[in-house]
Amino acid sequence: MGWSIVLALAFEALVLWRLTLPTRYYFDEVHYVPAALKLLQLIPANREHPLFGKEVIAAFIRLLGDRPLGWRLGPALFGGLGLFAFSRLVWHVTQRRRVAIFATVLLATNFMWFVQSRIAMLDMVEAGMCMTGLWQFFAALHARRTGFARLHLVASGLAMGLALGAKWSCAPALVMPGLVFLILRVRETGAVFIGRRGAGPIKGISLVEAALWLGVFPIAVYWATYLPAMFYATRTLSPLDFIGQHELMVHLQDSVKKFHPYKTVWYQWALDWRGIWYLFDNVDGAQRGVILIGNPVAMIAGLFALGWSVWAIPVRKRWDALFFAVLYVTCLGMWIVNGKPVQFFYHYLLPGAFLMAVLAMLVDALWDRRDRWRLVARGVMIASVAMFVLFYPIISGWPLPFKNAYNFWMWLPSWR
Repeated sequence: MGWSIVLALAFEALVLWRLTLPTRYYFDEVHYVPAALKLLQLIPANREHPLFGKEVIAAFIRLLGDRPLGWRLGPALFGGLGLFAFSRLVWHVTQRRRVAIFATVLLATNFMWFVQSRIAMLDMVEAGMCMTGLWQFFAALHARRTGFARLHLVASGLAMGLALGAKWSCAPALVMPGLVFLILRVRETGAVFIGRRGAGPIKGISLVEAALWLGVFPIAVYWATYLPAMFYATRTLSPLDFIGQHELMVHLQDSVKKFHPYKTVWYQWALDWRGIWYLFDNVDGAQRGVILIGNPVAMIAGLFALGWSVWAIPVRKRWDALFFAVLYVTCLGMWIVNGKPVQFFYHYLLPGAFLMAVLAMLVDALWDRRDRWRLVARGVMIASVAMFVLFYPIISGWPLPFKNAYNFWMWLPSWR
């Protein structure tokens, strides 16, 4: 717990430092900040996405004013919360202290989590709540008393509902708690509904109650995030029009077919082949750049770790690796089968995060060996942190000495 807190606070401090630069909108802030401002006036905008992420941005604008700190503080805080929740999630799943520390460091330095925490977009609100929901579920599994377990399940359902209320990309991950509960119950009792009184996986929590907190409750929370739309001055949302609202949102998302220079597909994300320039301009008295790419060491090493998990799961019975590998595959697979015509690298945020957990397990497995693989494990951790330090200027909007200085970091032509 101590390391989780320290690492999350250090990450949050770095995110908050110079958060207000640039002092104008950049990248998709041009969509989400105006939408949040209209939300404060109950005017429909950006109707293709759920409301909770925009509600967070709007709430901080109301609190701090229509200025950069107000736009970005909400996602920034959710970034720190999400990193802490991820750290606790890895601990509860693996029960390995070193793996949890490694995974936290890898996610904090994988570039994507940092960049998305510093921009007023919906993704970090979604990802932070998704990690919190998963963490709280596994905290419930390890709770010593039924009452505490029930509170964790309620918190899990609440967080999952809010995650889905920010963006739909987390949907595959949100299925996992209910699925894990069901699998553990069948493994213990040999049946879904039949079993001894007080059967697990959480003593005193029946399958019906688990379905309530992990299924019905999150959907209710999700629909509650649409409450402001039910008071719009025009195009008011009916509280009973759940299906109609989602048909409209799917139609609006599928209707975006115009060519975009940063349009990419899933295998380009996995290979860290093509990033997105969020900012490259002379702004606030200096030439600045912010590029969204993955940490080239951690992201590519993560793919080798995924291959290792294919061996470790059946041979070493590494069910913890199975859990995170399934999360990676399903969250990425959503975009492989998704019919959305225009997709972007930031859709890899959650799969890339779960990949860091698998990589941390591989590093931990190699850490104490007495051959060259021990050096490889240490090298991956050192190189990942070093890459973050090296690329910090171009992922944080640091002033560049001259316009073409960005070429120093353009190791692949496709990053340009």
